[in-house]
Amino acid sequence: MKKFVKGANPYMPLWEHVPDGEPRVFEYGGEKRVYVYGSHDIEREQYCGRNYVVWSAPVDNLTDWKCHGVAYETHYDSILYAPDVVKRGDTYYMYAAEKKGSLVVVASSETPYGPFENPVETKLGFDPGVLVDDDNKVYAYWGGCAAPCYIAELEEDMATIKPGTLVENPMGHSTCPWDPKDDGHISLIDAFFEASSPRKVLGKYVYIYSKRYEKPVPELGVFEPCNGFLSYKFGDTPFGPFRDGGDFSFNGGEILKDSDGLGTMTYQWGNNHGSIMEINGKWYVFYHRQTGLNEYSRQAMMEPVDVALGTDGKLYIGDIKYLNGEPVSSKPVEMTSQGARVNGIDAYLWISAGYACHIYGSKKRAYVKPGYDEREDISTPVMDITSGTTVGFRYLQFGTVSPKNVTAILTDACRVKVLVRLDSYKGRIIAELNFDGSSNEQTADLSTGVIGRHAVYFEFVSEDKNACYGFDRFTFDR
Repeated sequence: MKKFVKGANPYMPLWEHVPDGEPRVFEYGGEKRVYVYGSHDIEREQYCGRNYVVWSAPVDNLTDWKCHGVAYETHYDSILYAPDVVKRGDTYYMYAAEKKGSLVVVASSETPYGPFENPVETKLGFDPGVLVDDDNKVYAYWGGCAAPCYIAELEEDMATIKPGTLVENPMGHSTCPWDPKDDGHISLIDAFFEASSPRKVLGKYVYIYSKRYEKPVPELGVFEPCNGFLSYKFGDTPFGPFRDGGDFSFNGGEILKDSDGLGTMTYQWGNNHGSIMEINGKWYVFYHRQTGLNEYSRQAMMEPVDVALGTDGKLYIGDIKYLNGEPVSSKPVEMTSQGARVNGIDAYLWISAGYACHIYGSKKRAYVKPGYDEREDISTPVMDITSGTTVGFRYLQFGTVSPKNVTAILTDACRVKVLVRLDSYKGRIIAELNFDGSSNEQTADLSTGVIGRHAVYFEFVSEDKNACYGFDRFTFDR
């Protein structure tokens, strides 16, 4: 029986919803693994949930993720927002954001996956991020839209702010539409919003955060206030001063460009939170995307990123452009369906439509339907597709022998034609699937050979402009 793809992008199973992922590489029990700590979207009608789960993968196989179960339960009968975990000495410390981030406690464990116990209240605030420096000093970063960001050194207890070290608003913070009061702080139109994540990269102190733009970013299709970005600033000390870095992640899907360089998003952007991590000599960004019709069923995503230090001391993160071997600029890396499968998803497995990174052209708001059934063969369909919609996947791997046919399964039997396109949503048609209303499954021969790695798009065409369709999964066969 043909298996379903797993470990693509999202890299956790499609039934899991872990946003705000802070990645950490820890060696425990003689094995190095990357652990992801995030909040847990299980409330379904509001952000997050009342526990944290921990997922990990071996550093040499980032497609093989394992759930270690619940690592921390709320101690205050409250919703838990984004946490962070660090190791100091032989102890692992979790900074848990109780009461929707208004109370941060630090709990400890002898293992990287918990359980984290004995919580101690701190004076840290919303979205805590923690850095254990090379000299074993510990620095905490926190803050959110309605308040500025903060940095402070912590005492040996990992909880108390060291007197005289608190720095307020080192970067300037963004406007806040739901709390617009003038609090006397510098407020910028494209600046710190939330999601503090301090890292040390190539000798530089890097402040990773979620940026909110209130001005347009035309090349990315942003023409309204938007905080779907992960951005960074960097400096030579944990407290700054920080130089502008740029944006390195954006969860608006594939960006379509017109002849004037204006972009169009193809996925519903939403809030973003995550960080970067070097794993086996390669760098990755961990972030999240939205599913459903709200922001309460987010999923963990990852992409390779490039990291480089210029001769002028500027740190570049993202999709870097080089000139004569020297980094000169960077931009956000593309959002893909493949994630760590850098050679492409195996085209000959069942591929859920839920791995789409491009959903474009629907007269309604087509979306990935969240799934919660914990089973190996789960598929999360794309719903509310109308005629003219394209659903795209970047990228698939076809190998050295071309497939003979393609099979697609819809959620219901209906009358619709589905064109399979290669490399672009307007690319050449390699197959045509004709659903006549008698079945929700159709197979069609390919009209041309396909080998290697390609983006694949499914275009829905119907004479009924008001009809809606659901796309469940597809596969290719030799």
